[in-house]
Amino acid sequence: MFVRALSLRDFRSWESVAIDLAPGRTVFLGSNGNGKTNLLEALGYLSSLSSHRVSTDAPLLRTGTTRAQIGAAVVNAGRELRVDIELNQGVANRATINRSPVRRVSEVLGILRTVLFAPEDLALVRGDPQERRRYLDELLTARLPRMAAVRADYDRVLRQRSALLKTAARSRQAELATLDVWDGHLAAHGSQLVAHRLKLIHELSPHLIEAYSSIAPESRPASVRYKSSLSQLPLEYLDVTRTPEPDDADMLEAVFLGELATVRAKEIERGVCLVGPHRDDLELYLGTEPAKGFASHGESWSFALSLQLGAFALMRSDGSDPVLLLDDVFAELDRRRRSALAKVAADAEQVLITAAVGEDVPDELEARTVHVEAVNSPQGRVSQLRS
Repeated sequence: MFVRALSLRDFRSWESVAIDLAPGRTVFLGSNGNGKTNLLEALGYLSSLSSHRVSTDAPLLRTGTTRAQIGAAVVNAGRELRVDIELNQGVANRATINRSPVRRVSEVLGILRTVLFAPEDLALVRGDPQERRRYLDELLTARLPRMAAVRADYDRVLRQRSALLKTAARSRQAELATLDVWDGHLAAHGSQLVAHRLKLIHELSPHLIEAYSSIAPESRPASVRYKSSLSQLPLEYLDVTRTPEPDDADMLEAVFLGELATVRAKEIERGVCLVGPHRDDLELYLGTEPAKGFASHGESWSFALSLQLGAFALMRSDGSDPVLLLDDVFAELDRRRRSALAKVAADAEQVLITAAVGEDVPDELEARTVHVEAVNSPQGRVSQLRS
């Protein structure tokens, strides 16, 4: 898979740009703040419908505008598709595939698959559980686009059930009966999400372990575990070496419903939903100790890099290389980690790299260079490409 062309309008610092791309390695070179990361962010958005830098779409629109556009021509196994997304202020975003409108923006998921490694990924090791949940769910959706609907349904039910819990302490019996209905919906969607997360971790774990051992052979072995908020879930289901079964989701749904009944009084008292995939975590371990709080700076970088290299290897095993996006990370890595990343990048179908200093990019990548610079214009400071 590779991106043959990328176009932006009013996205971040880009008033307008259209660039032809090709398989192999391309470096976007420019000083910090010139807009090179915005190019990779745009491709990441086309792939996941979210940014790796911000949690909402508003900052993606160029200052003073109410609409931004991202478009790309994506080639996969000889077939080219054109995908475009329009980000709008105050109204729903819109999307087209081969210039034809789609009913839901989520229909573009799966056309472009990317793995992005950026300095922000250190939060996967040192940050809050929501960072690791997001990593899992975006990887899950990249491989199974239909999971986007499951995630959306779960989030919708969670919001509605949480709103009901906030008033349940002073509600009447009829309203508590409504809570029973929302319990069923939450357990149904939540069990599907957890079952697929567990299957994903089972398949990802060997790739992650191999990546970490190659990057940091002198370090303690890396491993991952799924931490579930369902205390009644048998521990055997959390074993990453266990092969998932087709009926796991049914078992999880039954456990979920039982757990909701157990904690209902506490949930009503606190006004929040206390169990479910929104409270789970992907725990990272080095030896017997959790990486968070115990890993050195170098070990934390190694683990973060291994998570993304593991994701790349897993997606590659599905039959097609994802586009590898490397956002200003070579400068952050020592020689060994830089070499390990360069080895993967040299073998990938397409790699797009940003760098502030050309010397940070390993010579063996033999990359094409595109210069990015910011200039002043009547519309403010905007980014431009220069040969």
